[in-house]
Amino acid sequence: MKRILLISLLCLTGFLASAQTASINNFLVKENLLKNNKLAIIAADSLNHPHENINGNYTFSISGFTQILKFNDGIAVLPLPIDKSTFVYIKHQNDSGTHSKLVYVYKKDSDLTPYAINSLWMFLIPIILVIIAFAFRKLIIFVVVVFLVFVYFNHSSGLNLATFFESIFDGLKNLF
Repeated sequence: MKRILLISLLCLTGFLASAQTASINNFLVKENLLKNNKLAIIAADSLNHPHENINGNYTFSISGFTQILKFNDGIAVLPLPIDKSTFVYIKHQNDSGTHSKLVYVYKKDSDLTPYAINSLWMFLIPIILVIIAFAFRKLIIFVVVVFLVFVYFNHSSGLNLATFFESIFDGLKNLF
């Protein structure tokens, strides 16, 4: 009986030691070093310094699609290549909360340049346009045209309405 208890205790200890203990609370989005039109996600701390001790499989939501990314030394590569400039909304949820980033990936020739977009700008731009429309009645047509261009650009670049609002709400939650 003691042997069975000892063996089960050793197996349980080995299982707990192999479990993921490091969590990803911040990440950076960069172009993959291989220049193969793929993005790399780099696990980082709150000061954007890379964490090289992150290894294993982590679940991310990439523009609404759930994907399991394999991290090696703090770096994971998104499996799908990017064909044109687009918005990419990356979200990771763990015990400490939801961590997300809205990134505009600009593609020129074979280079990808990701720009992180603060979600508050996605909230403030329509609010500012509405305030301008109410303050200056003569500019209402201009404001409507600018708003329609804003919506068209977001939609044509892959940012649908659900992702738009989800990024705003996640940004506001992280603010408080």
